[in-house]
Amino acid sequence: MLQIEFLTDLGARVTVSVEHESRLLDVQRHYGRLGWTSGEIPSGGYQFPIENEPDFDWSLIGARKWKSPEGEELVIHRGHAYRRRELEAVDSRKLKLPAAIKYSRGAKVSDPQHVREKADGDIEYVSLAIFRGGKRQERYAVPGGSAASQGRPAPQGQPTQTRLQAARPASRPPAQQPAQEEEAPF
Repeated sequence: MLQIEFLTDLGARVTVSVEHESRLLDVQRHYGRLGWTSGEIPSGGYQFPIENEPDFDWSLIGARKWKSPEGEELVIHRGHAYRRRELEAVDSRKLKLPAAIKYSRGAKVSDPQHVREKADGDIEYVSLAIFRGGKRQERYAVPGGSAASQGRPAPQGQPTQTRLQAARPASRPPAQQPAQEEEAPF
């Protein structure tokens, strides 16, 4: 039996048992949709193949996409907003890097020094994730494919109600829970 520790969106530490390693990503997705995270962001951000960027499942790391009132698409992770930045390929004698897509934000005084990256001048930033090179990993994609990647509009209907129900703690005995709420079989 595996165990994974999560930090809830309110700062509580919760340990969840996982019966088999094949269920680990399902568990991360389940609790990540609630904004729960496991582990720390590595220096330079998480590294993923660039082919995974269009339909990456942000719930794997406890993040979610969000559109600002100005229409800018951002990724929210632990209360911080990360912007999508396209980086051009670098091909010089000293450095060869393929094109990349990076999600980053401006560094704050409270950010530890090891996660800060220097940019031109005195600007520092913190990276959440970078998508560069590599071979596509289906395990990182939104399960069942995203509507956007298939050229369809996102389904309308009850998503807000479903998300709110999923975020509610189960405070009543299982017999009194509404039919659509199910306990995660981990």
